[in-house]
Amino acid sequence: MRKASEINENTPWRELTTGAGIAEPATSKLFNTGDWRTMIPVFLEDKCTHCLYCIPYCPDSSIPVHQKKRLDFDFMHCKGCGICAKVCPFHAIEMVKEEK
Repeated sequence: MRKASEINENTPWRELTTGAGIAEPATSKLFNTGDWRTMIPVFLEDKCTHCLYCIPYCPDSSIPVHQKKRLDFDFMHCKGCGICAKVCPFHAIEMVKEEK
């Protein structure tokens, strides 16, 4: 399997990852990307059951966990995609327009 950086328009289809496959881990921990967002997640702790269902869905690893409980967002890396809010079964995350 090739690394994403090695894939180009001449790469044979047999060497590509299957659809929706992730070839390499997220890299946002290496870069502060929080300034990119227009929407921001708001963690509603009173609604959260700490099921941690949102954690694996975050493409930016922006939801820290400590002692089996999720904490507020890592806003230095969150791009505001809203995936966490969509998957939360308890509606403990709301997306709001970020005011800068």
